[in-house]
Amino acid sequence: MKVTHISYKDTGFFSETMKDYLDSDEKIQPFYNRYPSLQNFGKQLEEKKANNISTTQRQQLVAVLRNQYNNTQTSFETQQNIKNLLKENTFTITTGHQLNLFTGPLYFLYKIISTINMCEHLAMQYPNENFVPIYWMATEDHDFEEINYFNFKGKKVQWNSNQTGPVGRFSTEGLEDVFEVFSEHLGTSRNAIEIKEIFKKGYLEHETLANATRYIANELFGKYGLVILDADERELKRALIPYIEYDLLHETSYKEVSKTITALEKNYKIQVNPREINLFYITDSIRERIVFENGIYKVNDTDISWTKEEILDHLHSKPECFSPNVIMRPLYQEVILPNLCYIGGGGELAYWLELKGYFDKVAVPFPILLLRNSAQILSEKQQKKLEKLNVSKEELFLKQDDLLAKKVVENGETKVDFTQQKQFLQQQFDDLRALAKKTDVSFVGAVNAQERKQLKGLENLEKRWLRAEKRRQKDLVERIVALQNELVPNQSLEERQRNFSEFYLEYGADFIKVLKENLHPLQLEFALITL
Repeated sequence: MKVTHISYKDTGFFSETMKDYLDSDEKIQPFYNRYPSLQNFGKQLEEKKANNISTTQRQQLVAVLRNQYNNTQTSFETQQNIKNLLKENTFTITTGHQLNLFTGPLYFLYKIISTINMCEHLAMQYPNENFVPIYWMATEDHDFEEINYFNFKGKKVQWNSNQTGPVGRFSTEGLEDVFEVFSEHLGTSRNAIEIKEIFKKGYLEHETLANATRYIANELFGKYGLVILDADERELKRALIPYIEYDLLHETSYKEVSKTITALEKNYKIQVNPREINLFYITDSIRERIVFENGIYKVNDTDISWTKEEILDHLHSKPECFSPNVIMRPLYQEVILPNLCYIGGGGELAYWLELKGYFDKVAVPFPILLLRNSAQILSEKQQKKLEKLNVSKEELFLKQDDLLAKKVVENGETKVDFTQQKQFLQQQFDDLRALAKKTDVSFVGAVNAQERKQLKGLENLEKRWLRAEKRRQKDLVERIVALQNELVPNQSLEERQRNFSEFYLEYGADFIKVLKENLHPLQLEFALITL
């Protein structure tokens, strides 16, 4: 096994927002609290200690977790972590993810492993504190189309259902058919049997999607002490009541996040936009926005409505019916957990960066934001092919046309480079422009037009030459295309396309062990792992 690293920038798959965040660029510094470093974790600890959740909240959190784990075979490590949450010197590191069918894309594993490893790293650095890895299940989401499938060896394994409402409450009915289809693809090897057991016990022996997802995540990571939380709980939401009430009356999240967006969008793309009310109303079959129209609070697309006094009464008597959206969910997390850090992907951290002003306004400590680990998995055979084709790790992530052009030029018998010709042409037209300005300024437009025409002609010649070389080097082109398509499916990082089961089928449980040993959360580089 071999592990190398490259800069996230060199993959070409990370946004300007994330590149600047990783560089701690001064433009982005106002939008977060502390950069992820060991020293700053110490400062975050001190801030959280000064603003810790109460003993009562800890007791309530543990009571909820114990109830949720009641029918789950729980490792000693997880049991101990749940028990430790009662102690005021216990803090959490949290990641969150949707309830994707069979964990969905591969990066689900990277998120959780980053979270577990970060806790272990902090435990060594700060031995007087306890650190608990939390997987926050997005049980209140309703985007079923985003989570009802996963990809396996280029094929889509999909679950169809007409259920509505929060997905965590969905019945697992109908997943027997999905299991039959998936089983046919797996074969009969020892690893295939293990995968089938995980899927079968998860979805066919649990009644809800939340419980099934907890089982699967616990099977994969329970021995590392992962604690899995479903926050769709009445008793947990009681702690959020004051913040919901304040938001309903004053539209706090909308106003504060809007201010931040105005500053942030000067340099960066905005990930999400707030609404005047950033709450949903949920029941077993409903998840709809709460809106305020003509002095009345309403549930969108329903007949449910309240006056101001009625909605506040309802909030206090039925807090479980109020569900924070993407803007308020991070606050909910930080209110009920003794949390130091949120670990997420680039898109997630981009919307967290919109929230610091809101957190400041409601006086809740803003957590450290840490980009999850990201990796490319290669077999030894694929590694050897890369070396034989003389394709570097950085070049692997080039757009395919650019990669082929580069390699065709490098391997051509006649070295043709149009760069000098373009530079020479541009110099000639620079001289012509200078002459035109001295004699007849109106002539400059004609010079510019001719320059564009000449450069376009040179570019067309270059493209024709490349096409001819590609035909001549057909074997090389086909081998590069086949290999890149294997490793970078659909010209996207494989972690966004493939499911963990492809690798588990090949390597078994050792695959997770290898990832855990080689993904280092504070390294902040893209890993390439050859197995």
